[in-house]
Amino acid sequence: MAECGVCFRHCNIPEGGVGFCGARTVRGGKVEALNYGRITSIALDPVEKKPLAHFFPGSMILSVGSFGCNLRCPFCQNHEISWSKQAFAFAETAEEISPEALVELALKARARGNIGIAFTYNEPLVGCEFVRDTAALAGKAGLKNVLVTNGSAEPGILKEFCADIDAMNIDLKGFTDCYYSKTLGGDLRTVLNFIEAAVVNSHVELTTLIVPGENDSEAEMRELSRWVSGLKNPDGDEVPLHITRFFPRFRMRDRTATDVRTVYRLADVARENLKYVYTGNC
Repeated sequence: MAECGVCFRHCNIPEGGVGFCGARTVRGGKVEALNYGRITSIALDPVEKKPLAHFFPGSMILSVGSFGCNLRCPFCQNHEISWSKQAFAFAETAEEISPEALVELALKARARGNIGIAFTYNEPLVGCEFVRDTAALAGKAGLKNVLVTNGSAEPGILKEFCADIDAMNIDLKGFTDCYYSKTLGGDLRTVLNFIEAAVVNSHVELTTLIVPGENDSEAEMRELSRWVSGLKNPDGDEVPLHITRFFPRFRMRDRTATDVRTVYRLADVARENLKYVYTGNC
């Protein structure tokens, strides 16, 4: 039995077992990433799709994902590779690639406008060792590194590779303990601590998905945006907030899509406190 220290769960994993995220195991008494180098998704995406509005706009970035997640969002858009039964089946079938090979692919994609590598699609920090090793090599090769994460990891793990991560988009899914714990299976304080640690070294942008009946009140958005207004990126500028529209997915098909007017209204509320507010999926 060994304790995993990557996220707030601190799973005690038996030898050969698997943690809550489905991506971490124990071998020889040591916690390891079961999904190291196992790629389930790879694509050359616009950097705005991460979404990042203030980081090399107009560029492309090689985006890669593995399997596993430490949250249980019922509306997950990438449930096939995050935490469904299908996702965990990828442990046996996902294609393996080394950090060196992935960096080489990214370098070859420069001819198509690629600026680097984005770790995304599933939750990349449940496989933080692969992020660490690949980002270090990519940085030395002159590539940019982007992390798209739910922020539900212990801030201490950032110390291992924070110098190599140029930008992050972090989900700030709501601003109440109840929503995080009961609906998402997460912990709001962990996410806030992670964001505060991330802005010290990396360009950070945040994303809030507006789910009808869950986090769509003006009061919550006003409180959330007020907290975000206290953050500053390393260049001293404000942290951008992306407010995006929910569509019925996975285990939350009982809701209607968020009314576009609600997204725009909440964006206006956020602008009471923030300079950079963007709407998405509208």
